[in-house]
Amino acid sequence: MLQKLLALPRYRLTVLATVIMGFGGTMVSLFAQYVLKMNPCVMCIEQRMSLFFIGVLSLICLPLPLRKRGGQTAAALILSVPTVFGGFVAAKQIWLQTLPLREQPDCGAPWTFVLRGKPLFDLYEPLIRGSGMCGEKYFMFGISLPTWGLITFCTIFAVIWGMWWHVRRK
Repeated sequence: MLQKLLALPRYRLTVLATVIMGFGGTMVSLFAQYVLKMNPCVMCIEQRMSLFFIGVLSLICLPLPLRKRGGQTAAALILSVPTVFGGFVAAKQIWLQTLPLREQPDCGAPWTFVLRGKPLFDLYEPLIRGSGMCGEKYFMFGISLPTWGLITFCTIFAVIWGMWWHVRRK
């Protein structure tokens, strides 16, 4: 099994790695919420959904003709959209959490409030359940969660474009 996996072309392995990073990050986020009882805010949910869409779009990119430069570039561009968005939201939340409590702007109504009554709400509600308190800080291993998010998004971006550059130079 491992030999078959390693026999895949490098760029396809990279896209497969982004599938794992996207869905893995989503699962860590859900674990933090439902097991560790960390209540996510609106920005946390946006980062979670970015990770989820990185996983979904990576699955969609797997059948692309990744041996060709056009397919590699298309996959890199497609995967960059949720990656850059998630990184932007994480960076904004890091900035927001550095402000004194009284100066922190409201980050909006919780997604469950906004989307209640929409089609299939009960299906996706556990993914978007949270609060509107974006200034509340939670830490894992001494590092704030938005910082972990930014590290994750920067890593995914570096992996995608690093492999694109590496394969292109050959």
